Amino acid sequence: MDAFINLLRQRYQNHPEHFRSDRMCFLDHVFSRQWRASYPDFKSDAPDANGLGRRLPGGAWNYHAGLIPSFCQSKKVWGVDVDDIYAPVNFKNQHWIAIWISIPKRHIVVWDSIVSHISPEELDEVMEPFVTMVPYLLVECALSDEQKVQYTLEPYTYARQTVGVPQCRAGDCGTFTLKYIECHALGIEFPTAFDKKHGKTIREKMVLDIFRELPMCHEWENQDNDENLATYD
Repeated sequence: MDAFINLLRQRYQNHPEHFRSDRMCFLDHVFSRQWRASYPDFKSDAPDANGLGRRLPGGAWNYHAGLIPSFCQSKKVWGVDVDDIYAPVNFKNQHWIAIWISIPKRHIVVWDSIVSHISPEELDEVMEPFVTMVPYLLVECALSDEQKVQYTLEPYTYARQTVGVPQCRAGDCGTFTLKYIECHALGIEFPTAFDKKHGKTIREKMVLDIFRELPMCHEWENQDNDENLATYD
């Protein structure tokens, strides 16, 4: 998963003109995994009089500043230089979905290749850390009072898009998750050939692209995680 995200990040750094915007970032699975795991601590932490001061996930400030992921480090600040955030999210080590966080719209779109795998109630639980902590982080990390007043602690909305989202066979959800992110970031519709019959072909093409364009990709996988986990030690 992270190898292809790194590939997208490198392509974006080298040729931003190929993408639909120059105000986006691609996050790996470490971000979503850690934010979901850390959310109970955030939720149970009492805020100060301004609603701030809660315990954020390790590395949250570095994500906000574009310092991590360190591969093709962007140093773009969320809300200042970045409007759109893409990330893969894992569900119970069984299934992958893609999320697109739109800061200007205060909304998150979910793309799910097997909609029946996650019930609406389960998806509410999966998304709660992101709809809650992203707006919180923007307020907490605002660089000035003028910037801070542009944001609110009010949770984002989210929706699982179902129309026009190709569905896949079990086992291909990771491949489809990454292709959702790639297609949307490029500003193109999900192709008609992007379907259950072509899952194996799509996967093989992605692997070929990774090893052709990013031969050292595995050296970067999870490189930032140890530092993130030690933030509060």
